[in-house]
Amino acid sequence: MPIAWRCVPGDCSSFPGFPFSADFALPSRLPRRSIAYTLTRVAGNIPGNPGRIMLQLDTKNDLRITTAPGLAPYVEAELNDLGHAPTAVHETSVELTGSLRDCMALNLRMRTAISVLYLLKEFPCTGPEDLYTHASTIAWEDIIPPDGYICVDSRGDHPSIDNWMYVNQRVKDAVVDRMQDQVGARPSSGPERHGIVINTYWRNDYCWIYLNTSGGKLSDRGYRRIPFKAPMTETLAAGVVLASGYDGSTPFVNPMCGSGTLAIEAALLAANRAPGLLRSNFGLMHIRGFDEKVWKDLRVESGKQRRKAKPAPIVASDISPEAVSAAKQNAKTAGVDHLIEFHVCDFADTPVPPPPGVVIMNAEYGQRMGDSAELERTYKRIGDFLKKQCQGYVGCIFTGNRELAKRIGLRTSRKLIFWNAKIECRLLKYELYAGTREKSPDTQ
Repeated sequence: MPIAWRCVPGDCSSFPGFPFSADFALPSRLPRRSIAYTLTRVAGNIPGNPGRIMLQLDTKNDLRITTAPGLAPYVEAELNDLGHAPTAVHETSVELTGSLRDCMALNLRMRTAISVLYLLKEFPCTGPEDLYTHASTIAWEDIIPPDGYICVDSRGDHPSIDNWMYVNQRVKDAVVDRMQDQVGARPSSGPERHGIVINTYWRNDYCWIYLNTSGGKLSDRGYRRIPFKAPMTETLAAGVVLASGYDGSTPFVNPMCGSGTLAIEAALLAANRAPGLLRSNFGLMHIRGFDEKVWKDLRVESGKQRRKAKPAPIVASDISPEAVSAAKQNAKTAGVDHLIEFHVCDFADTPVPPPPGVVIMNAEYGQRMGDSAELERTYKRIGDFLKKQCQGYVGCIFTGNRELAKRIGLRTSRKLIFWNAKIECRLLKYELYAGTREKSPDTQ
């Protein structure tokens, strides 16, 4: 059964910028056209019912790809590589026009995205009752099965709201009340994201309601069954690997590998394997009338794009046997264990293949674990390792401690800002030419 919505008047006026959130990126302004206009212009496709439109699999609409702070440029680059034309780039999201079929493909193939949002409705909203009224006009009965499950996540800034759980509740009430009225059934609801996920953002006197086609975060690939200490999220790791310039054609070396996330994301990239193939559940799969054949065909198509040739060596090491054991199991779950060479050793003893190549280290930086004095010695040793054993490589150190980074003693070629949870971090890049010289600490 196709999905349907009712046409609702919209507003195309401008709107000021919004703050950001790593989990649910916020619109910075109104889209260039209103969703109402998009719906109205095709309403004539349904004879005898001009107020209702049937949204087919390939109907174009406004999409928003959310991500973590610092990753939007990599989302934009991925979209361009996949043949899309982003229309706007914000701190934690990228806008584009696309269809539900596009959402399927993007959920499978995006490496640096957190979620793929499909705009259902935007409207002026001055209070909770406005929100309930407008949310009630969406034809939820054509989106959610009568026995379905919904999760509502709301964010924003409005003077009438001091607890955003109340906004979740009002949107949920609008959904289930309409479902009860239209089909005589009320879907269950809760905080888990295993069914239909609805994202609401409300800023000042304007509101957006999105269908989250990803459901759970795309950063939850499903392969990290055994996390180790202070793991990096899969999405962040993919962004760091891309930022390093790695493309699979040269060796990739990852000392201090922990649970292996960086090395695994590098292997997935080198093999051109769609990360979404590792997951079995997405929000779009729970839409009423979900086209399972199209979904299966897209999965098969994505699988065929995998590179068959083995990439250049990927080496991962850690001094902890437990960490390497966890990394091996995670790599096996991801299906890339045959592409990664694991070693239990001190980082300075990590085998380094002949250059050129990329070496990335996610060093401890003291805000979560580790002793400061010991870490200062470790960072100096990292500089010695890069200088003496990685000549001809691009060296990358991911750290949240700029004072410790100065102990590396090498001149950076680039400093890129990322966020690891709430910690502002830097990816420090070094061009490790033969004869790289030490620099004074203030060069960091």
